[in-house]
Amino acid sequence: MTTRINLLPWRDIRRKEQDRQLLSIAVGAWILMGLIIFYAHLHVSGLIENQQKRNEFLNQEIKKVEEEIKEIRELQAARNALLARMRVIQQLQMDRTQVVHLFDDLVRKLPEGVYLTSLKQSGPVITLNGNAQSNARVSAFMRNLDASDWFTKPDLDVINVKPKGNDRVSEFTLRVNQKVKQE
Repeated sequence: MTTRINLLPWRDIRRKEQDRQLLSIAVGAWILMGLIIFYAHLHVSGLIENQQKRNEFLNQEIKKVEEEIKEIRELQAARNALLARMRVIQQLQMDRTQVVHLFDDLVRKLPEGVYLTSLKQSGPVITLNGNAQSNARVSAFMRNLDASDWFTKPDLDVINVKPKGNDRVSEFTLRVNQKVKQE
């Protein structure tokens, strides 16, 4: 006689135990995966928050630098305006004595027999209108102006000879450039 042992309940128990272990491992893996995802989320959120703080700090520093740049530009504009005023004052100081020198030199270079009737200045060009006893005296006046330290490039525009009483008078228009002198 042979003994017969029924192994089916043991196999069922073993299979149920394996299913329970597999389920426990699966649940543990899901919990571990959930914890890892939660940690990764917290870590990434922390990195994002840290970067946002750094960006905010940089934006604040950029605003400060932009304000400083604006102040520097305003100071440069004020400096340029002040320098322009100083140049104008220096030019006025130089022009103040040049007028005296121009008239003084003009009188010294005026030969006998030449009379000026008007004088007009626009920029460096001076237009002289006058009368002379002869054309030669106008030529002498032009040579004197050309040799002057205050005048340059005399240019005769018009010369007309007209009778005046018993004499003949040469009416002339002469342009001459003013030399800029630095004192």
